[in-house]
This record gives sequence, structure tokens and C-alpha cells, in this order.
Amino acid sequence: FQQQCSFRRASRKPESKKVAEDLGPSQASEARAPQRPPTPHWEQPVPPDSPRAFGRLLRPLVFTVGFTGSAFGSAAIWQYESLKSRVQSYFDEVQADWLEKLRPQKRGDVRREINQWWLSLTEGQRTVTGILAANALVFLCWRVPALQPSMIRYFTSNPASKSLCTPMILSSFSHFSFLHMAANMYVLWSFSTSAVSMLGREQFVAVYLSAESFPPSLSYACKMATGRFGPSLGASGAIMAVLAAVCTKMPEAKLSIIFLPMFTFTASNALKAIVAMDAAGVVLGWRFFDHAAHLGGAMFGIWYALWGHQLIWKKREHLVKLWHDLRSRG
Repeated sequence: FQQQCSFRRASRKPESKKVAEDLGPSQASEARAPQRPPTPHWEQPVPPDSPRAFGRLLRPLVFTVGFTGSAFGSAAIWQYESLKSRVQSYFDEVQADWLEKLRPQKRGDVRREINQWWLSLTEGQRTVTGILAANALVFLCWRVPALQPSMIRYFTSNPASKSLCTPMILSSFSHFSFLHMAANMYVLWSFSTSAVSMLGREQFVAVYLSAESFPPSLSYACKMATGRFGPSLGASGAIMAVLAAVCTKMPEAKLSIIFLPMFTFTASNALKAIVAMDAAGVVLGWRFFDHAAHLGGAMFGIWYALWGHQLIWKKREHLVKLWHDLRSRG
């Protein structure tokens, strides 16, 4: 699929040798034209009408289905273990509270202040804190020059790359621009409370992780069809899925823009405007954003809010029962 294009150096003109002999060694070095650095090898993708090129999309599609199933299955088991742990730790918490009253209080305890700040957050904000930390860590890795070749290969999604499946997930935690990361994390933080209260912590994480794999699949297909290849990165696709799910379930909720708080609009109108803008970007070939990934995330969020919850999450009882039997037998 990938071909490396080599470049030939231009042949020297015969006059250059004669001029060098006339000028002498010192003047010849000054008159000599500066040499251009060797052109690096770049990867040229196959034209989009190649059957082999479109055949490469089968592996990302299978990976998306398998990863989505694994994410929801792990979330169901996680919810089972969380409920079991809460019941088992009830008396431990009562005993810890009783000992805390007998223990002398410490002043200026940093750990206590951190715990108070942590408990002041909503469950949704506590849930996305790990996602924010992972994005910040990957952003710092982009600043290390020695890591950039690996970051380009594994933390950017590109159908012309050798790695197709792993970047679909890792690129959703990757931001090269601080402004890009700050905007995405602010939107995720803002919608986290509503999304987690609507879906629950475990189901929200499963939806977010599944939405990380679905938008790159649609982006791959659009890039193959249009021939506009290029790397993509950012959590916008997964965040669009969360935003679309919340707006679909709460269409009459009032939203506003951070820099224009005086203008408010309903969640349904905001979702329609975003989907229309991304659809126009895909048709017209806008390249400032990966509009196909945005549109894929919005489609996944709308589908899950309307039908996916009933088709996937409501059918988890068999898996939970199987896990319970295996765990009890062990």
C-alpha cells in the first residue's frame, strides 16, 4: 500500500568545475552554491479507487466492533465489582469514621484538603479527571523531540500509515496544540456531570472509549474516498459523541458559548447546527478540522442515545451472570 518515493540529485553543470579552477580554492568555496539537505522519504498512498486501498478498511472496522464489545463488557463487569465493593466496604467506612473522631485533628493537612476538594467534585467530574490527566501526559510527550517519530506513528490516525488500529484509540488522547487540548477538555468537563448522571460512571466510560474508535473509522473511509490523506488527532470525535448523547436525551436544555454567555439556545438546535456544519465540511472538503471524525462521533452519540442503550447495555445481564458464576466458583 505504501510506496517510498526517492529523489535524484540534479547533475552538476560542467561550467562549475571550470569556474572553480579559475577562482582558486578559497574563492571557489565562497562561490559554491549552498547544498540543499537531502529530501526525506515520504509515503505516497495508493489512489482511492484501488481495491487494495479500500481493503485496508476491513481491519479497522473489525477492530472497532471488537473494541466496542470489549469496552461495554468490561464496563458491565466493572459495575458489578463496584456494587459488590460498596456493600463489602460499608462497615469498614463506619469503623474508619469512628476512628477518625477519636484521632486528634491535624491542621494544615494537605491530604485532607485534597480529599475535600475531590469530594466537592461531582461524580462526572471525578470520572473525567483521569481522561484529562491522560491527555495532559500525551501533550507533554509531544514536546520531547526524541519521541516525535513514535508519536506521529501511534498517536495520529492516518489511513496511509503502517499502523491503523492502535492510533484509532491513542489519537483520541493526543493533542499537539495547547489551545486544542484546552478547548476539548473544557467541553468534556462541562458535559461530564450531565452525561454521567444520565448514563452512570461505567456506561459513560464505555461510551467514551467506544466513541474513540468509531470516528476514525469514518474518517478513514472519507479520506480513502476523497483522496485527501493526512494525519488526525484529538478527542473531538469522542467528545462529540458525549455531547450528541446528552443533547439527544435532553433536547430542551439551555446551552451557551463561553465567550458569548448572553446568547442561549436549546441543545437540539446546537446539535443540528454542529451536524450540519460537519456534514458541509465533509462535502466541501474543508481541511481545518477532521469533520468526518466529528460527524462520526455525533452519529454514534445519537445512535446510542436512541437505540444503542437498549441493544447493548440492557443486554448485559447474561455476561454479568456468567462473571458472577465464575467468580463465585473461584
